[in-house]
Amino acid sequence: MKPTGTDPRILSIAAEVAKSPEQNVPVILLKLKEIINITPLGSSELKKIKQDIYCYDLIQYCLLVLSQDCSRIQGGWTTISQLTQILSHCCVGLEPGEDAEEFYNELLPSAAENFLFLGRQLQTCFINAAKAEEKDELLHFFQIVTDSLFWLLGGHVELIQNVLQSDHFLHLLQADNVQIGSAVMMMLQNILQINSGDLLRIGRKALYSILDEVIFKLFSTPSPVIRSTATKLLLLMAESHQEILILLRQSTCYKGLRSLLSKQETGTEFSQELRQLVGLLSPTVCQEVEEQKLHQAACLIQAYWKGFQTRKRLKKLPSAVIALQRSFRSKRIKMLLEINRQKEEEDLKLRLQLQRQRAMRLSRELRLSMLEIVHPGQVEKHYREMEEKSALIIQKHWRGYRERKNFHQQRQSLTEYKAAVTLQRAALKFLAKCHKKKKLFASWRGLQELTDARRVELKQQVDDYVRRHLGSPMSDVVSRELHAQAQERLQHYFMGRAVEERAQQHREALMAQISTNVEQLMKAPSLKEAEGKEPELFLSRSRPVAAKAKQAHLTTLKHIQAPWWKKLGEESGDEIDVPKDELSVELETLFIGGTKPP
Repeated sequence: MKPTGTDPRILSIAAEVAKSPEQNVPVILLKLKEIINITPLGSSELKKIKQDIYCYDLIQYCLLVLSQDCSRIQGGWTTISQLTQILSHCCVGLEPGEDAEEFYNELLPSAAENFLFLGRQLQTCFINAAKAEEKDELLHFFQIVTDSLFWLLGGHVELIQNVLQSDHFLHLLQADNVQIGSAVMMMLQNILQINSGDLLRIGRKALYSILDEVIFKLFSTPSPVIRSTATKLLLLMAESHQEILILLRQSTCYKGLRSLLSKQETGTEFSQELRQLVGLLSPTVCQEVEEQKLHQAACLIQAYWKGFQTRKRLKKLPSAVIALQRSFRSKRIKMLLEINRQKEEEDLKLRLQLQRQRAMRLSRELRLSMLEIVHPGQVEKHYREMEEKSALIIQKHWRGYRERKNFHQQRQSLTEYKAAVTLQRAALKFLAKCHKKKKLFASWRGLQELTDARRVELKQQVDDYVRRHLGSPMSDVVSRELHAQAQERLQHYFMGRAVEERAQQHREALMAQISTNVEQLMKAPSLKEAEGKEPELFLSRSRPVAAKAKQAHLTTLKHIQAPWWKKLGEESGDEIDVPKDELSVELETLFIGGTKPP
């Protein structure tokens, strides 16, 4: 859509371009330069003129002219250099409107690529030129093209990445001529000063190519201008990007760069930049820069985090105060309880200590009184008996402790064993029931009816077997006796099997009883925890065993209650004889576990 209020000068140039032949178009487009130069920079009128030029496709005409062969253009390099200025000025500050995508994605990259291609052509013509005047003129045109490209990149920094990755730019950077090389290096320095961040966004190969060429020019070119520009360029890249500094210092490609830079001549114009670059490449400076960068990043992170935490605490301050008071009160209560508990423990320890001292004193007094009573000849024996009794008591307590410990350790395994036995018993009962059912229903299963052919086949097999295994002749009397013996043995077997079945049932009942007793013992409390009639549950079911236990208990009590002088001549292993008439064992009134009282 054509804009309204178009400048008549632009309309006349557009009409003239449309009507004129192709060879006259470049000269007609040069009239745009006069219009742009007359208009003040930064004014709204200049923006309107640029929009009119773009809307009437005059910028596209300039691109088409620049892409043609320079020998076919009227005016040669003079016209081309002026057209590059017109194109760069028109593209910078232009607002394309609806065609923004085409303008930014196609037209601008194409214009930058055309500028680089024109620079390569000028470089080739400059190298082939023989006269000095011609070289100066071509160098002037090359400077105009590079300035136009720099102006375009200054207005559209997104094109810097495309320019740095372009093959034409790398060819221009590799120029051996001093004037061309210095101009390209200055342009690269100016580009990086505009936006050096695009240097890390280009490909790895392009970045290495640029670094290699700059370092090569620094060491191989005798021109101080190029060496100074290369030094400043390397210094700018190293100071701007920490990654490039690390690459120059640690990469194997630039292993001896610092030593070569240190050997360069001092006292030159760029000696200060050279010293700065050597200092940056030194390990200490690089480490300090890295540490400083990490320190700044850490400080920034800490500042953000502390600010966030402070704001969060300020929001929670009322509830925090309440929680602090609550925690203080609870802590104070806990401290008071702890102090009271410690006092109670100390009092308890003191009481126990007094009880132990009192008991020890009473024990020693008792021992002294007993020693006064004992005959002097029996003192040593009395001491030996006391030592033996003490050793037995210690052994008894130790064995009890060890057995209880082992029992608690084996309790889980005993529980698992009991569960396994229970499962096996249930499985065996189930299998026995299934076998019994099979036996019950086996008699009702009739045999499969034989066919005539099967009967004939079986009869033939029996006859064949009889022919192959002829037996000895046996009389009827012998056969009857043999039959009677077989019947007798069969009857004896069935009678014995019934007895075995009853014995097996008895064994199973005993095993079940033993399993129940083991389960009760495992779940039984200790003697200290037993209360009421719990000990009576573990009385023996056998009358002789109960009578023997009762007799042994009464005997032990009788022996303990006897005076000490009756036990002086006894040994520790001797049995105690008590008359039967002194034992009051009434078996009719003795409770037997598992039986009813008479």
